[in-house]
Amino acid sequence: MSNHLKYNYIIELSNVDTIYEGEKIPAIRDVNLKIKKGEFLCVIGPNGAGKTTLLETINGLLKHTRGKVNIFGKEIRKFGSSIRKEVGYVPQGFSVSSLMPFLVKDVILMGRFGKIGLFKSASDEDYLKAKEAVKLVEIDGLLKKPIGKLSGGQLQKVMVARALAKDPKILLLDEPFSSLDFKASAEISERISFLHEKKNLTTLMVIHNIPSIPKRCKRIVLINEGMVIQDGPVNEVLNSGSLKFAYKVRK
Repeated sequence: MSNHLKYNYIIELSNVDTIYEGEKIPAIRDVNLKIKKGEFLCVIGPNGAGKTTLLETINGLLKHTRGKVNIFGKEIRKFGSSIRKEVGYVPQGFSVSSLMPFLVKDVILMGRFGKIGLFKSASDEDYLKAKEAVKLVEIDGLLKKPIGKLSGGQLQKVMVARALAKDPKILLLDEPFSSLDFKASAEISERISFLHEKKNLTTLMVIHNIPSIPKRCKRIVLINEGMVIQDGPVNEVLNSGSLKFAYKVRK
C-alpha cells in the first residue's frame, strides 16, 4: 500500500449493519466510527453487545449488510485480501489442544502467511520479521516449547507476537486479557502499550473488564445492543450514566 495517506481516517465505518447468517436482527447496527492513524482506542460494553462483531466487520471476516467500511481509504468488500495483509488480529479466547505438535516458533512464523500467502515458502525477510516480533514481545525463552504446553498468559503473548510478525499497520485485539489473572493482564497490557508506540500502530482493543483498560488508551467507544452509545475521552465515558445503564441492563 502507498505510504502517501490519501484518506483522513485509517478506519471509517458509515451507517454499518452486520447480520449473522440466519439471523434477522443485526449484531451491530447503524455504527459510525472514525479512527485516525496512531490512535489507541478501546471498545467496551456488556457481553453480547456486538464488540467482537465490530472487530470482525472491520477486518472483513464478517460481511456488513449495510453501510460502508473503509480501511486505508479502501472498501473492505473490494480490497479485503490486501487490507488484511496490513492488519494484525488477535482473536478472543484462542485455545489449543495440549497435544498440538507445533512449537512456538512455528506458530509465530505462521503470522507471516497472511502476508506472503499460505502455500509460499518463508523467505529470509519472513524469518527476520518473526524474530523481531519475538524480541518485541520478549518471549525468546518460549520458542522451542510446544504451543499446547503454555500458560494462558504465555499463549496470549505468542498470539500477539504472531499478529506482529505480519508487520501490520493496524492491530486488532479481542479481549486479550480474558481468563488471565491480574499480574498477567497488567504485563500484557503494558507490553501492548509499548508495542503501539514502538511500531507506530493504530490499535483497537475490545475489553469487557473496565479496570483492564490500558493507561495508553485515550478514547473509548461504548457499545450496547449493537449500537454505539458513546464515543469519547476515557474519563468522560467511564463517568457517564450511559456506561452504568449499559452494564446494568445486561446483568
